[in-house]
Amino acid sequence: MGFYAAPVERLIEEFEKLPGIGHKTAQRLAFHVLNLPDEKVSKLVSAIKEAKEKITYCSVCNNLTDVDPCSICSSATRQRSVICVVQNPRDVAAMERTREFKGLYHVLNGVISPMEGIGPDDIKINELIARVEKGDISEVVLATNPNTEGEATAMYIAKKLKKYGVKTTRIAHGIPVGGDLEYADEVTLARALEGRREI
Repeated sequence: MGFYAAPVERLIEEFEKLPGIGHKTAQRLAFHVLNLPDEKVSKLVSAIKEAKEKITYCSVCNNLTDVDPCSICSSATRQRSVICVVQNPRDVAAMERTREFKGLYHVLNGVISPMEGIGPDDIKINELIARVEKGDISEVVLATNPNTEGEATAMYIAKKLKKYGVKTTRIAHGIPVGGDLEYADEVTLARALEGRREI
């Protein structure tokens, strides 16, 4: 038996299903929503519904979009010969916030993870290969996360792209700005040394 009325318990349970939301946070969210004026609740429900109905995957890069192709793929100002490969749409947003990358993207929507039963055919690697096969690509930048799965995915893609003669690069990894050398692990320090550049 729950401590709250059934509709409140159900609302808490639904919030708990969201990633990174534990029971206490789910309770706070539920009570926050319950204390909102009706118009704000309606706006929240409407925004969720609209996003769910209108957002789809771009047919070119697999990024989330409300138009197809997405605004990045259809932009005339982007460098069309360079593709940055990322794991998910949030990574596209992170790269765009830097305002440094001017090329196109390819969203894998996952990484190779044998432990979770995810192989190369379960993510969008074949679609990337198809884009490269068209012959208009001069460089593929691999920007998967620097963890075991991200590294394995990057190595797999690099190996697959070798036969196309496309320049394949990996984003640099190393010490973050504001980080202390004494707290960095050996792998991070090694990566920082490998990625060093002249100043």
